[in-house]
Amino acid sequence: MNGAESLVRTLAGAGVDTCFSNPGTSEMHFVAALDSVPGIRPILVLFEGVASAAADGYGRMAEKPAITLLHLGPGLGNAFANLHNARRAATPLVNIVGDHATYHAQYDAPLASDVTGLARTVSGWVHSSMSAQSVAADGARAVQAAMAAPGQIATLILPADTAWLEAEGPAPALPRIAPSPVSSEAVDRVAAALKSGKRTAILMRGAALQEKGLRAAGRIAAAMGARLMCDTFAPRLARGAGRVAVERIPYFAEQIVEYLQKIEQLILVGAKPPVSFFAYPGKPSWCVPEGCAIHYLSHPHEDGAGALEALAEALKAPAEPANVVSLAKPALPTGGFNQYSAGEVIGHFLPENAIISDEAATSGLGAMIATMSAAPHDHLSLTGGSIGQGVPLAVGAAVACPDRKVVCLQGDGGAMYTLQALWTMAREKLDVTTVIFANRSYAILNIELARVGAGNPGPRALSMLDLHNPQLDFVSLARGMGVEASRAETIEDFAAQFSSAMRGKGPRLIEAVI
Repeated sequence: MNGAESLVRTLAGAGVDTCFSNPGTSEMHFVAALDSVPGIRPILVLFEGVASAAADGYGRMAEKPAITLLHLGPGLGNAFANLHNARRAATPLVNIVGDHATYHAQYDAPLASDVTGLARTVSGWVHSSMSAQSVAADGARAVQAAMAAPGQIATLILPADTAWLEAEGPAPALPRIAPSPVSSEAVDRVAAALKSGKRTAILMRGAALQEKGLRAAGRIAAAMGARLMCDTFAPRLARGAGRVAVERIPYFAEQIVEYLQKIEQLILVGAKPPVSFFAYPGKPSWCVPEGCAIHYLSHPHEDGAGALEALAEALKAPAEPANVVSLAKPALPTGGFNQYSAGEVIGHFLPENAIISDEAATSGLGAMIATMSAAPHDHLSLTGGSIGQGVPLAVGAAVACPDRKVVCLQGDGGAMYTLQALWTMAREKLDVTTVIFANRSYAILNIELARVGAGNPGPRALSMLDLHNPQLDFVSLARGMGVEASRAETIEDFAAQFSSAMRGKGPRLIEAVI
């Protein structure tokens, strides 16, 4: 047994069952081991940025790591933007990055780079295996590190000779590092703060935004009247009918300030205090109101959902939560075709237990409003802000949850970063419907150009934000990668095409020209 096989057997034994791969020469022994070792599904992607986002989507939904198989430093570099998003989402993920053989490194071959240095910028754990005899144990540590609460990226660098040389065998799986329990003192401090009568918001993140945590938060709201909030871009949020509604903090700094202006105390559950996404001339970066007290119920590595349950018990909160959403599907719209009417169609036809991968950007508000009282679903957002995540994130979610419909809401500009993901959807026959909101522009940048005070832009500046000349044809692009596709130019077209996609199975793309 060589080192690569010992590593693959170790990963499979630790519960890893999916590998999103774009390999090269240095990874060929790992590729061969995937063929000889049962238990890990190899999925080819056509760009490393697809691999990293797909592993992110998989990890958010499966709550365990997939692996990416990447080729040297350049392959890791290509994966970087969506690894940034995964890091911000605290997604459990393991990168296996091939490298030159240990004895070859001295020759500074053309593809040589500082792989370890690159990996450290997006990884919580990094290690380079130096012996085929230790690579299996290194793999077990990588999985354990990725699963450490709240989840993180672990990168294992695999020099080619550690893969092909003889190894002793796989290593046993290591125990999971579970979330730490929150102290009774922290619960008591926050309970006392809530009893003070001050206007309170509870800002939640991570597992607190799933069923168990939301129900406990709703009980606290029923007892104390606190507002329940999440970040603008929460990694995973349970929404829709039967769930406790959570307010989403706005995107722009001045909107956040206005939104929070009456809050006298902010309770954080696995979250950070809200700040502006960017700095703007004359606008605040720190968005918490002056004089607002900040209380930490739980930190990211702690059990936020359990802390909310303990807090509800300490407050003797009622058994039934407040703010539970009743099913109220939007009526089918008529008239104009825009993000709001499109959102009403999505909310009307969205099936129960769907997953939404949302990178609709400026076209996403309509769907967020319309799906609030739609059938229960999970919502995955662009957590780190690096565009090009939405389509491949949907790939990973569909692999993790093959029995659930996945709907990807994607802006046209961001889609072109990782559109290769459509090919993987077709190859793997994934049940994903992708809606491209085609406004033929980097619309958010038109807004930002005005907000940063850059003066009066001329035609050359505006051309940098425009997606005409030539006009993108997403129907042809999708069909060229094996995905059924259609174009909607009216709200009636969109309703017919989206309802058909929700009734069917397999990959589908709708270009919504709004």
